Amino acid sequence: MGKPTMEDVAARAGVSRALVSLVMRNSPKVSPQRREAVLKAAEELGYSPHVMARSLASRTSTVLGVMVNDLRNAFFADVVEGLDAAAQAAGFDLILNTGGRVPSREGSALRSLLSFRPAGVVLLSPVVPAAAIETAAQQCPVVLVSRTSRLSGVDTVNDDGEAGATLAVEHLVQLGHRRIAHLDGGGAAGAAARRRGFRQAMQAHGLEPIVVRSEHTDTAGEKAVRELLSGSEMPTALLAGNDFNAVGAISALEEHGLRVPEDISVVGYDNTSLASLRHISLTTVDQPRTEMGRLAFDALLERIRGKRTEPVRHLLHPSLVVRATTGPNSHDQEAQR
Repeated sequence: MGKPTMEDVAARAGVSRALVSLVMRNSPKVSPQRREAVLKAAEELGYSPHVMARSLASRTSTVLGVMVNDLRNAFFADVVEGLDAAAQAAGFDLILNTGGRVPSREGSALRSLLSFRPAGVVLLSPVVPAAAIETAAQQCPVVLVSRTSRLSGVDTVNDDGEAGATLAVEHLVQLGHRRIAHLDGGGAAGAAARRRGFRQAMQAHGLEPIVVRSEHTDTAGEKAVRELLSGSEMPTALLAGNDFNAVGAISALEEHGLRVPEDISVVGYDNTSLASLRHISLTTVDQPRTEMGRLAFDALLERIRGKRTEPVRHLLHPSLVVRATTGPNSHDQEAQR
C-alpha cells in the first residue's frame, strides 16, 4: 500500500473529501462528532496532510515563515509560543529557521523562508540589512519583532527600550547606586533604545553613564565584566543588555570572588524563564513576550486578509520584576560608618 491520501481518510470515516479538508484546516464549520471520526480515521491510516501541497492546491498559503535571531535565547521561544498559539487557532503553520545573528546568514535564511511562498514572514530581532527586509515585503507581509523600521510595507512590534532601561536605572539609584555600568547589546536590534534610555536616565540624576560594548550573549557578558575588572574602579551595579548577557556577567563576577548582590547588583532585560530560576532569581525588565508574538500574528493576518495597507507600529511598555540580584549599595554604607 502507498501513502494514505485524503480520499482514503474520507472513505474510512464515511464522509466526503471536502469535509476531511475542512478538518485538516481546523475549520470551525465541522461538528465535533464528524471531526472526531475524521481524526480517528486519519490516525488509524497514519495520514498527515502535506502543508505545502495543501497551500498549492488552494492557491492560498497557510504557511508563515519565522526567522529567529538566536535559538539559545529563551526570549525568542516565548515570542514564538505566542505567535504559534495565534497561528494555530487561525489554521496557519509555522516554518522556523535562524541566521545565528550573522547578517549574511540571515539573508540566506530569509531567502529560504521566501522560497516556501509563505503567506507572511515574522523576523525576530533581525540584523539583516533593511534592503533585504524591503525586498521580502514586496513578496509577502513582513512583521519585525524587536526591531524598528520606517518601511511602509513592514509592521513592527517592540517594547519601549528607553523606558525599560529607565526603570532599571531608577531602581538602582533608589538602592543608593551611583556608579552604574550598562553592558550594551552592541549592534543588536533593540540595543540602541536601551542604550539611549540608560544614558538619559543616568544624566537625569547627574551621574556619569558607563557603557561597555557587549552583545546579547552570555559569553559577551563574561567578557564585559573582565574588562570592567581590569579598570581602576569597579561599578556597584550593572544593567545587562538582556537576561542571557546578565547570567554571563554574574558567572564572571562570582568567578572573581564578587557576591551578587552584596558586592554588586545586576539587572537583566527580558524576564525570560532563565531569570525566574531559583538559583538565579534575576531582577530584570519584563517584556510581554507572548503578547508580542500574538500582536505580530494579528498584524500579519490583517495584511493577508487585505484589511490594512498602512504600517502598524506596536510599542509596548515594559515593567520591572525585582528579585534577588539587586540590593543596597553596600560600598556607600560602609563609607558612611
